[in-house]
Amino acid sequence: MFVGLTRIGFVDDSLRMAERIDSPQNARIKATARLRERRARKQSGLILIDGGRELLRAIEAGVEVVEAFVCRAVVRGADAAASVVVLENSGAHLIDTSEAAYAKLRFGERDEGIVAVARRPNQTLDSLTIPTNPLIAVIEGVEKPGNLGAIMRTADAAGIDAVIAADARGDIYGPNAIRASLGAIFTVPVVESSSAEALAWLRRAGLQVLTATPDAESSYSDVSYAGGTAIVLGAEASGVSDEWLGDACVRVGLPMCGRVDSLNVSTTAAVLFYEALRQRASLSHERM
Repeated sequence: MFVGLTRIGFVDDSLRMAERIDSPQNARIKATARLRERRARKQSGLILIDGGRELLRAIEAGVEVVEAFVCRAVVRGADAAASVVVLENSGAHLIDTSEAAYAKLRFGERDEGIVAVARRPNQTLDSLTIPTNPLIAVIEGVEKPGNLGAIMRTADAAGIDAVIAADARGDIYGPNAIRASLGAIFTVPVVESSSAEALAWLRRAGLQVLTATPDAESSYSDVSYAGGTAIVLGAEASGVSDEWLGDACVRVGLPMCGRVDSLNVSTTAAVLFYEALRQRASLSHERM
């Protein structure tokens, strides 16, 4: 049975253990390792962040680091070293570990010498702040961490203002998704909601809703992204739900000139995001 993390000191300072852990059988190490499991993350409200680059981006975004486990003998890379320094300077709770204890925490073969426990970000639609004429991405039902991570990296690069994970089938803050995003899951505001709630919120905000679907009436390049716009993408196997195919949405598609009839969702996202960026940059240049 899962042992509650707060019971062994993740939250209550009075229960914190020694500042160094050598044994991989230590209760703190075992409880932290269980955060690799979705059930443990859901029960505790905590997530694991592996690697210096991802950790630095989480810290910059204001994510609360509860504690970090550091194996100084294997800390490698400028980002990992920098993240240790940043955490030390901030007064965060750091626990030194032996290589054996750290090996129980590390992500597969990834070996940067630091693993952090952080509180799961909890942004909501009501708390989301968006600019005038925002560009929002809606990802419905995407389950594969690799696809989610790739979409988040592209969203960050293309200047997407927020991402809504609608009816998510996987854990968007799972270690695989965080790693695949290279930490971009923390650099772009992300909200989880149902599709119905997301569509209602977008309509209240007065945004144009563009749904990427193979049977679209319009090409992705024939519509304007100049005003407030939401780009909706679905899972490759099932596409978007009927929620996003009604009269309130405009269907857009990419030309398919070969024999295949679908693209990887992250590829579709990249094309649409950058078309929006291209149009907006062009319009901005014309106004100068």
